Amino acid sequence: MKLRFHGEALAIWLSLAIAAVTIKLCRKLQYAVDRIIKRLDAVHEKLLADVLPIDADRFRRRPSENEWSVAEIIYHLNLVEERVIKDLERGLAGEPCKPGLLTRLIPTSIVGIRLLRVKAPKGVLPTNPPEKEIAINKFQSTRRRLKDLCAQHGAERLRNVVFNHPFLGKLSGSAAVSFVGYHELRHYKQIKEVLREI
Repeated sequence: MKLRFHGEALAIWLSLAIAAVTIKLCRKLQYAVDRIIKRLDAVHEKLLADVLPIDADRFRRRPSENEWSVAEIIYHLNLVEERVIKDLERGLAGEPCKPGLLTRLIPTSIVGIRLLRVKAPKGVLPTNPPEKEIAINKFQSTRRRLKDLCAQHGAERLRNVVFNHPFLGKLSGSAAVSFVGYHELRHYKQIKEVLREI
């Protein structure tokens, strides 16, 4: 009888320990997603602070024939973010799954480095960008949708969804949201260059 009591006590203790570790892990995951959202907001605010004051003509002016205008950059950022949201929504509608270990080790911060140049995929090329006010409103609306998606599903679920990036491969949902921030940072640097040139 005494052994059975110890066995039951051990089972209860193990259950409590597992619950405590799970809660701690969930808090860490949520903290990581909260940091990603803070970085998203910080870059977004800086970018808008530089873009909002410029007039519509300067917004659409290209520094050269082969370089994007601020309008095209904003439109590209919006197209990419919409694509990420669409793919995450599709993944979240399915069963949870994790990307492989190797792809979890790829830092999304490499996207922010402008030394590495890649050609944008066809689906996110900024052809015929909208007028400034429409572009900015759409850009803001898309960001709210991404943040709402993160809030609705939480860190644990985002970690268990796969996003197929055309260059980085399979990323977790939280890494895909992080990618959006670093991608915006990359193009924020580009916008600063464009504004110096025009």
